[in-house]
Amino acid sequence: MGEKPLKILACGDVEGSINAVFNRVRTIQKKSGQFDLLLCVGNFFGSSPGAQAEWQEYKSGAKKAPIHTYILGAASQETLRYFPSADGCELADNITYLGRRGVFTGASGLQIAYVSGREGQQDPTPAHCFSPKDLTQLVEPLISNNQFRGVDILLTSQWPRGVWQYANSPEVNTKFCGTTSISHLAYKLKPRYHFAAVEGVHYERLPYRNHVVLQENTQHVSRFIALATVNNPEKRKYLYAFNIIPMKSMEASELVKQPQDVTESPYSRMVRENTLSDPTVQEPASQFFFDLGKKQRGGGRGQGGRGRKRPSDGDGQNQGQPWDSDRQSQRLPFDLDRPKQPRRPPQPSGPCWFCLASPQVEKHLVISIGTHCYLALAKGSLTPQHVLVLPIGHYQSVVELSSEVVKELDRYKMAVRTFYKSKGQRCVLFERNYHSQHLQIQGQPAQIQRLPHSLTSLPRYKTDSPLRASLPRYRAGAEQELMEIPQHTDLKQIAPPGTPYFYVELDSGEKLFYRIQKNFPLQFGRYVHTHHI
Repeated sequence: MGEKPLKILACGDVEGSINAVFNRVRTIQKKSGQFDLLLCVGNFFGSSPGAQAEWQEYKSGAKKAPIHTYILGAASQETLRYFPSADGCELADNITYLGRRGVFTGASGLQIAYVSGREGQQDPTPAHCFSPKDLTQLVEPLISNNQFRGVDILLTSQWPRGVWQYANSPEVNTKFCGTTSISHLAYKLKPRYHFAAVEGVHYERLPYRNHVVLQENTQHVSRFIALATVNNPEKRKYLYAFNIIPMKSMEASELVKQPQDVTESPYSRMVRENTLSDPTVQEPASQFFFDLGKKQRGGGRGQGGRGRKRPSDGDGQNQGQPWDSDRQSQRLPFDLDRPKQPRRPPQPSGPCWFCLASPQVEKHLVISIGTHCYLALAKGSLTPQHVLVLPIGHYQSVVELSSEVVKELDRYKMAVRTFYKSKGQRCVLFERNYHSQHLQIQGQPAQIQRLPHSLTSLPRYKTDSPLRASLPRYRAGAEQELMEIPQHTDLKQIAPPGTPYFYVELDSGEKLFYRIQKNFPLQFGRYVHTHHI
């Protein structure tokens, strides 16, 4: 490609320290050459007398910005007086106010979408705030185009809510940070770079993908960068320099390249579940109070007593229909006034041997009980250390769990890995969502010399990988292949609720996935472990 990249600077809240930011830009340009644009998010103007006097020098022409500078509108009531129009205009030589919301397209084809101010919480919306209508009017003309792939840059003052999901954590109180309407905006527009401010900290999230692995064509990744306030005493980063070639000028193969540290989209679950509430705060799960010291009612000759045999772990059970969260009532992307309806916990269609509140549960096998999950020894275990990690409530698979339950499930899995490691063993965890009624994560130890340390060569069934190489032989020669999936992939992106699958995790972090079609052997995981690990 012969296209020359644009050199761009992004800046956090200037808050009237205009000389400071432009002096810093001059220093950078003296060292690294001329930049094409400076994009400022958050509050550009300050309300102090000194900040007003500083601005007056640029407005009068006594001073000039050393770079083409584009700023967002007011994010506070106090700075509204600096903006004569909501439609955008030149405020001083080389300093341009973009407007309330819209898309700026440069001569190079670079496309910058922007929304000024904060989310409005009242009607009519104050002048320094945006409304759901503003976001809808920004999004609809773009996504209605069949050729739309995303925008190059998105500028907002506020953060998107939940952007830290699946990634590194920011130094902010996430309980009060960001707004979900910006999350939906970023999800729809798929920016290659998204800049925000107003929280006073620097946060650069790991890049995230904009497609569903194994289900959609590969798309470009997005990067979210929050910038601190200019001249902050903690010396946090407030300027970010980067090169970018406009999307329209890039070859598709180059555009969709995936970095090694790419994660799942932090917004996809929120949109899929049709909710605008905080994705990190789930509704409370049903609580089950279970006294292991008391005899269970019905555990003798009543229901679930004589005449009933508990199936061994992994056997088929009575087939309940999976609870489908996608049957919830639909919500418009920016309908902020509609309250979230509480989710009714799924109920078993008959006796369940693994619901902790059930009379059929075998209490002598339980090791540990948490808030949402519990750990138990496996009945008919392959080794003395063969364990199960299960949800307390009735869920058929991992993809039906709320994030709150998943977090506790992950902690239990980590504890199992740590235990096996202390015994000099590797850890294999697998789930079979096929002819099973209640989710069971099977944890089995493996000798270090028997388990491959890497799965990178496994898709070709190389013989030096005993775990993977054994699978097609057990399938009687059928070429059914377990796919290796990226470590940061959320299983919910690959297998929507109701999808039958077999899933494996190794303690190296590597994962294998197989979408079950039919006639899948119920004892598959146990067989592989017994004969090949």
